[in-house]
Amino acid sequence: MEGNNERLLTPGEVAALFRVDPKTVTRWAASGRITSIRTPGGHRRFRESEVRNLLSGGGEATSEGHSVV
Repeated sequence: MEGNNERLLTPGEVAALFRVDPKTVTRWAASGRITSIRTPGGHRRFRESEVRNLLSGGGEATSEGHSVV
């Protein structure tokens, strides 16, 4: 194990932050726009730091799914 204690967010939590449907977040993960981690049960989780970076304009995903420059 890496020993990383970073908080992991569910697709629903990420969707609420971006004001999109959770399925949109899943599509972003499938297309590589945001990195996801799979739990042993197969559920997706997202690193909070990466999500916060995207929210602050430091990444690709927007509520419309367009790139942020």
